Order: sequence, then structure tokens, then C-alpha cells
Amino acid sequence: MTIGVIGAGAFGTALACALADAGHEVLLWSRSAQQAKTSAKTRKNPRLPNITLPKGVSPIGNLATTASADILLLAVPAQKTAKFLAKHADQLPKVPLVLCAKGIDLQTFRLQTDIAAEHAPDHPVAVLTGPGFATEIAQGLPTALTLACKDSKLGESLQRQLSTDRVRLYLSADTTGAQLGGSLKNVIAIGAGIAIGAGLGESARAALMTRGFAEMRRLGTAMGGTDETFAGLSGLGDLALTCASDMSRNFAQGLAIGSGATSANGKTVEGVATAEAACALAKKYNVEMPVTQVVAAILSRKITVDEAMDALLSRPLKQE
Repeated sequence: MTIGVIGAGAFGTALACALADAGHEVLLWSRSAQQAKTSAKTRKNPRLPNITLPKGVSPIGNLATTASADILLLAVPAQKTAKFLAKHADQLPKVPLVLCAKGIDLQTFRLQTDIAAEHAPDHPVAVLTGPGFATEIAQGLPTALTLACKDSKLGESLQRQLSTDRVRLYLSADTTGAQLGGSLKNVIAIGAGIAIGAGLGESARAALMTRGFAEMRRLGTAMGGTDETFAGLSGLGDLALTCASDMSRNFAQGLAIGSGATSANGKTVEGVATAEAACALAKKYNVEMPVTQVVAAILSRKITVDEAMDALLSRPLKQE
């Protein structure tokens, strides 16, 4: 089977490596033709510098090459999905499109599936999300992810085809909940990083994670997701991973801000845009999200970390 992975960032490259190790032929598209050429020669990708690309991975710079793919994995950043599909959807083969980015579009406040429905309506769509660091997936360490698809037959087929002996996929029909869990946990992870970076302690991190999880569930169910989804890999599982490790870009971003810096490493940090988008959705659906709101305010430099903590701690006492 031939699988096309569109987006040669860390996560796209990691998925390509895992699928190639499982015996698939993988076409890994990079927006830089020169980078694709270099990776093909060196078998390296600067986004995962310690990983050697397996023989089954073919770096490509021409989208037309994906014509032979049986499945496409779209792994461009969430804020670039709409622009990419608007420009390139007609060039892609009409095969299942698995959306891998975790984020809410800041311009339209839409989920990735909504964007795909507009710009790539001829593609059957699924969502791949859940707790998995790119480096560990590429190294072949055991990982469990959520594959969400409204079409049960397509979902079961993709689950079989994309699961490997190291990457176990659990099937869900709740694409809304899966996407919101994967997106909103990034915002809470930034908050957790801020707490640790500012020296507020592990108890503060635990409180932010717990109350942040409650916010994720409130908005998620208001938008049509299920509690079961948020209690699973794409919700609680991903939240636990990203709030507890500096391997998380979002946690590292918060850590840098909390310690007085402005940015962690210059890499894509999906939670920054999602924080603002989530606040807009909270207003639209009349959902209370105080942790998300203070994280967004810190990111936009409207308040300081101390002011944010004061705002949270001075809220009226309530039942859990």
C-alpha cells in the first residue's frame, strides 16, 4: 500500500517513519523541493535530526507524485490547512484524507473537518489525534492514538491499514470531540508550562490541568462532542502527556513565558492561535472557560502571569 504524508514537519515525518517500518511505501511531501531532495540524499530531516528515514520513505517535493497514494495523511499546521486545501485540493487523488493537525482555525473558528468539507468535499475524511510525541513515534516506541471517523466502515478500514505493531489506533465516531480534545489541551499545556516556569509549583500545574480539563469537556459537549471522548486518548490522554513533559512544544512555550522569555524554540506551537479561537467559541456557546481566557490574555500580553493567577484565585468559590 502507498500512503502519502503531506507535510514534512516533525509529526508528519514521524508518521511516515512508523508506516514505512510497518511495510508501507510512504511518499513524504515537503513544501520545499530542495529540502525533499536533500532528505532523499541524506535520509535525514532537520525537524527530526536524530532519526534516519527508513528505506520505505520517499521524500518528494511535487504534489503530483501523490497520485499513486491509496491514503493521504494531511500533516500541515492547523492554521495553514485552509490555505493549503484551497490551493491544492484539486491536485490530490480522491482517496481518504486523514487530518493530523491539532488546532482551531483562527480566522473562521472552524475545525479541520469543517475546512476539509469546504475545500476537499470529494475526499472521505478521518481524524488522527491523541497522545504521541513525534520523536518517540519515529523511534518505534509504543504509542496509542485516536482515529475518529463518522463513516464506520471507512474508519475500520483505516484503523487496520494505519495501525502498526508500535502505533495502536483506537476508533471513534466522534470527530468533533476528538478534534476539540486535541486542540484545547494545547492551550491548557501552555498554562501548565507558565505555572512551572513562573515557579508556582506542581500543585498549581495539577489544578490547571484539572480545571482545564473541565473546560475542555464543557466546550466540547456544547459543540456536540461526548464525555466519553474527552475521557479517552484524544482528551485526557493527550492532556496528561502535553502538560507533563517539556518535549511538548506547547508546554515548552508556556515554560519559556513563565520564566520570562517570549518563545520556546521557534517551532509551530498550535495552542497559541487556538487559545484565541477557543475564547471566541466559548463566547459563542456561552461556556465558562477562565483558564483558557487567562492563557489567551497572557499570550496577547494583556495581563501578566501574576495578574492571571490573581484573577483565577479570586474567582467565587464553587462546587467542583
